[in-house]
Amino acid sequence: MSGVFGDLAGQDSVVAQLERAAAAAAALLDGQALRGGVGGERGGWPPRAERALRGRPPGPAQQPGAMTHAWLFTGPPGSGRSVAARAFAAALLCPDGGCGQCACCRQVRAGTHADLLLIRPEGLSYGVRQTRELVLRAAGAPTGGRWHVVLFEDADRCTEQAANALLKAIEEPAPRTVWLLCAPSAEDMVPTIRSRCRVVTLAVPAPAAVAKVLVARDGIDPAKALVAARAAQGHVGRARRLATDADAAMRRDEVLRVPLTATSLGAALTAAASLVRTAEDEARAVTEALDEPERDALRRAFGEGSTGKGIARAMRGIAGALKDLEDRQKSRATRVKRDTLDQALLDLAAFYRDVLMVQLGTDVELANADREEDMRRAAAGSSPEATLRRLQAIMRCRERLTLNVAPLLAVEDMTLSLVQG
Repeated sequence: MSGVFGDLAGQDSVVAQLERAAAAAAALLDGQALRGGVGGERGGWPPRAERALRGRPPGPAQQPGAMTHAWLFTGPPGSGRSVAARAFAAALLCPDGGCGQCACCRQVRAGTHADLLLIRPEGLSYGVRQTRELVLRAAGAPTGGRWHVVLFEDADRCTEQAANALLKAIEEPAPRTVWLLCAPSAEDMVPTIRSRCRVVTLAVPAPAAVAKVLVARDGIDPAKALVAARAAQGHVGRARRLATDADAAMRRDEVLRVPLTATSLGAALTAAASLVRTAEDEARAVTEALDEPERDALRRAFGEGSTGKGIARAMRGIAGALKDLEDRQKSRATRVKRDTLDQALLDLAAFYRDVLMVQLGTDVELANADREEDMRRAAAGSSPEATLRRLQAIMRCRERLTLNVAPLLAVEDMTLSLVQG
């Protein structure tokens, strides 16, 4: 596996499917050029492909490996669905099918390519007004002569009204516009959108595959990379943070101390407060790394520090733009805080899952093999039934957080359940 798909860990079948589709897309463009036009009078999809793409009688454009105008990339967090979608976008836009080295591939990787419209919902949901603006922007023709790609990360955050607006654009695709939607599962999208997309399902990669990527791309020691990959449960981005960021590794250690410290009522409440605070620290580290570069980029766009005619007028508009950016960043911070707390709960669940495997004597790879002594101590001090009840308490806490229960209250109830067993 090479080129733009080299960062996809353990997804060989998905990569093969996307490479075939990119080749079919290139052949489609070559065929249009040979006919002396780009898609006939309408300048869009050629008639045979368009009939299939719009849900009419099946044809070659719907066969496995063929090109289509709407794709839905699904998979659990860390499986690489957005990585796969961006790699596919590069393969479509690159004249060499995604070489990974040219200016086009580098621009797609950075999210700055003129024909790539990258959408990342910043808040907890994506509204209908934003979606209508997106549809209008997606209707433009590609500037580079190939495809206009819309990559919509976290498309499942669309509200019902936003999904309806999105459906209209997918039902009637603009000439040479390709939609790449990302969601945890196909069921997270409304059936009408799901039925009009080709679904690409990614699985959680094996730790060995993730470690291989960390070693090859980031030069991380193989043993350290494997420990981080196991701890991250297949999430490539988080595995890299755990292997390279000492603070992130320390915060994980603090989370995994909860099972050993929450042994009484007072200790359980203290552990709950510590867990929430640790998640907030992680969220703050993530958002701060994103916020300041965005503010700097906005100031540069308005010409801060420059001189000349028109600069003063432009600078008067920066206050409003900064206020809008601040509002979006606050919304993102709320989502990141919720996501990081959920990740901490998943780390706890993985610990108790490993404890259960030790109690049952099952020969499986453990996510927390680096904490074997702690796991065996927890396993010896309880029964498999108690471990299952603790796992249920963690899952119940996760569900309550999605219902907007106050985080500290939900986590306190969970840690009390961990004490009771």
